[in-house]
Amino acid sequence: MKFSAKSFLLSKLENISIENKAKEKFSNYGMESTNPENVNLQWSAVMRLLRKMGMAAIVLIGLCSQALATPLVGVTWLAEHLNAADLVVIDLRNKIDGGSRETFLAGHIPNSRHSDYLKDGWRVQSDGVVGLLPTAKQFEDLARGLGVRGDSHVVLVPAGKGATDFGSAARAYWTFKVFGHDKVSILDGGYAAWATTYADRIETGEVAPYAPGDFVAAYRPELYAGETDIHERIAAGEGAVLLDARPKDQFIGASKHPKATRLGRIPGSVSQPQDLAYLDAQERLKSVTELTQLYAGVQDGPVISYCNTGHWAATNWFVLSELLGRKDVRVYDGSMVEWTANPDNPVEVGESNLEKLKGFIRNVVG
Repeated sequence: MKFSAKSFLLSKLENISIENKAKEKFSNYGMESTNPENVNLQWSAVMRLLRKMGMAAIVLIGLCSQALATPLVGVTWLAEHLNAADLVVIDLRNKIDGGSRETFLAGHIPNSRHSDYLKDGWRVQSDGVVGLLPTAKQFEDLARGLGVRGDSHVVLVPAGKGATDFGSAARAYWTFKVFGHDKVSILDGGYAAWATTYADRIETGEVAPYAPGDFVAAYRPELYAGETDIHERIAAGEGAVLLDARPKDQFIGASKHPKATRLGRIPGSVSQPQDLAYLDAQERLKSVTELTQLYAGVQDGPVISYCNTGHWAATNWFVLSELLGRKDVRVYDGSMVEWTANPDNPVEVGESNLEKLKGFIRNVVG
């Protein structure tokens, strides 16, 4: 679509004063974060988009302060916006990170509320399969109980204790997206980053009462993959990349999740261990440049991310979809626990042909 005033808008966007004003608005929504490289890349992408959009960009710049939520926000941004009327900060600490409600009561971000990722319904069990996506009604009740409204900007807080802990926030983030809520972010570095930076801004004890929300779930099937989708992909012999987020030993069938009934992987899968995306020393994801290189081997086109229970898979989804901008990326929540529960579902063990080829090339090249 073309607009008669497009050339006028483009010339104005090139004007440094206008661009700086727009940049300032976007920085208010987390683009200052903790990694300058990520900020610059995000901003460059935003400006390219605005220039392409023509007059629609005027509306976008005007509304961004009300509508935009970046995938990651830094502790500085959170500290500056902690009293915003639309902000809902959800602390997800749970057994994975050694946390609990008691841990939350011993110290938490002001105005945050606790919801145990493993206990409070973020994932449900059905027919012996754990880690499944809740129903729309179940998630709606969960979100409303945490005070989430339709216009809320939700910030999810992991503990900041490793890649698997980050997966709690990534899975919760994906769940919000699946049920139609786009104003959601993850706190970069988690509670640990907040406690380090703002040791003097930590509350203890029970939180003040808050009103229930009015969130309405709107299911987005394009973000979800089920067992039937996997069967169709295998039968076709082509299509979506089946991206396995588990450690290499589980991929080749040397070990397995306790609730998976068989060793191995879904046939035709590609290994992409999710922990490689995480910087343990800094307790946060790697930079966009590093992630781009790390995921360069994931071929273009649709992707179905899986693991054992859809937890680690959510991190690969978050990186590809939210940080690298890949389209048509889904999560298979049942993953290997559901897949192996059916004895008729095939599995592969050993090195994949692709991994063998990579190994051969490494040996030849040296």
